Amino acid sequence: MTGRSEGLPLELLWSAAEGPISEAETRGGPLPPQLAQRFEGGLSIKLQPDRPTIVGNFVSSLDGVVALGQSEANSGGGEISGFSDADRCMMALLRCLADVVVVGAGTLRVGRRHVWNAAHLQPALADAFAAWRSELRLAPQPTTIVVTASGDLDAKHSGLNAPDVPVIVVTTQAGADRLAALSFSPNVRIEALGEGSRVPAGALLEVIRDTGARLALCEGGPHLFGEILRARLVDELFLTLAPQVIGRDATDHRLGFVEGTSFGGGHGRWATLSSIRRAGDDLFLRYRFEL
Repeated sequence: MTGRSEGLPLELLWSAAEGPISEAETRGGPLPPQLAQRFEGGLSIKLQPDRPTIVGNFVSSLDGVVALGQSEANSGGGEISGFSDADRCMMALLRCLADVVVVGAGTLRVGRRHVWNAAHLQPALADAFAAWRSELRLAPQPTTIVVTASGDLDAKHSGLNAPDVPVIVVTTQAGADRLAALSFSPNVRIEALGEGSRVPAGALLEVIRDTGARLALCEGGPHLFGEILRARLVDELFLTLAPQVIGRDATDHRLGFVEGTSFGGGHGRWATLSSIRRAGDDLFLRYRFEL
């Protein structure tokens, strides 16, 4: 299945009432006319005053699956969404607003030819995205941050070799030692964080902060997102609900799953629904997390 929801606008069905927010406290606003044809009502994200704001973006099947596992021949979000054009448009708009896009090594491996910017998802709208970023006084491209504890990456991956897209690979010292044997393009920088076996969410936040970013977009995978969510660093979640049932046990690929961990005390995190959009049979849900 390809091209589902092709060209459909993301129609606003409902939005929560909000008090006044100053432009200095938000990123976004009214969209350029070409983008507004696909997304009515504008798009703004409230920025945290004391740290980078982090938002997540995922597509989920009706039974809650967000990834199919790397043993599958095709295991990316496109298989979950049915290659929904409207979902790609939502992703592109969020990338257009972001200073950095954060992905795990598994997500990188699945998207073998992917580049983590807006134009890759919607090439026909590349000029409109560039104009909006310029209007918002953002860098021409968001920085891609790849998180890998092991350092198991392909240095020839397309997402690491777009010369105009800065890339930071965040890893452990062991991962950095492994990556040192590879030849990366000049746009790639390796950042080693300590001697542990994982990249701590707090240390990742500091890498994001050191770039000068105000807004970071996390596109997963679910394990990485779960680590950030567990550290209570996720401010909003944009969740596309695709009209598909996977119909098999995929518990370890559901949103926010982190093996052997919990939020502590048996309590999860509550979120507030802030808007609902629709494009064909896809629903686009936006949630804000409690502090």
